[in-house]
Amino acid sequence: MSNLHPLAGVYAAAVTPLKSDSTIDFESIPTLLRFLASRGCHGALLFGTTGEGPSFSAKERETLLRSARVFRHQLPGFRLLAGTGTPSLTESIELTKLAFELGYDGVVVLPPYYFRKASDDGLFQWFSELINKSVPKDKYVLGYHIPGAAGIGLSLDLLSRLKDAFPVQFAGIKDSSGDAEFSTELGKRFGRDLAVFNGTDSLFTHALSNRAQGAITAPANLISPYLREIWELIQEGKDPSEIQATVTEQRNILEKYSPLASSMKALLHKLHNFPKWTVKPPLEDMTKEKLEQALTEFEKSQ
Repeated sequence: MSNLHPLAGVYAAAVTPLKSDSTIDFESIPTLLRFLASRGCHGALLFGTTGEGPSFSAKERETLLRSARVFRHQLPGFRLLAGTGTPSLTESIELTKLAFELGYDGVVVLPPYYFRKASDDGLFQWFSELINKSVPKDKYVLGYHIPGAAGIGLSLDLLSRLKDAFPVQFAGIKDSSGDAEFSTELGKRFGRDLAVFNGTDSLFTHALSNRAQGAITAPANLISPYLREIWELIQEGKDPSEIQATVTEQRNILEKYSPLASSMKALLHKLHNFPKWTVKPPLEDMTKEKLEQALTEFEKSQ
């Protein structure tokens, strides 16, 4: 694959380690990042959906973003993305500005998800103000397209307007729509001019075949070696269908045990000896019964 964007690759939408009192387990951050780097991830997204981003205050996000930044020198070449989108434009600008001041490689920004009927014109103004006020000329924003959760998405026409207005800064999108047709249309309309990062593991090969530049997914916390293998095979012009079949099976298993923030933490504990992290309300921890079911199914798929 030629003409790759500087951010291209496989990323884990990382879980946020939490102690039993719902405070961040800062001591586990470097261990988690090293684990992801050792298993083929080009980088990690902090405070995405799996990282429970909307459940954290701006201050909590700032503290973790600062903490994770400290360990970057231990992982040469490992990239960090920050989820900085909130319904508040002012807060989103402040978080985005902070991420770049701390040296993050890019940000992933949800549209203002409370206002579900916002027009493309309104969203264009929102993203334009964010970029003009917080994104350096040589840094990158990925819009976060997850209409099933956010209730609002990023249309092809809106993406085109943003790319035309900010050809460098508006780098692309994280596409978590789970819509194969939308993935195809992205490739047809933009080619590789728009850096698309697939958010649905079962569609990874399809997305790459339609000129996507990588993946940012929750299951990458567990299955990143397979995702990296698909990535490498595509770069070499080889057929990844056998590995993709395994990834699709695993994704389908994990989707049965949502929310993924809970199941990822529970399975990381069981399979890789991480601490038994909790999730913030309103999410709930995985029950022992569901964990045993998920563990049995997942281990059979490996």
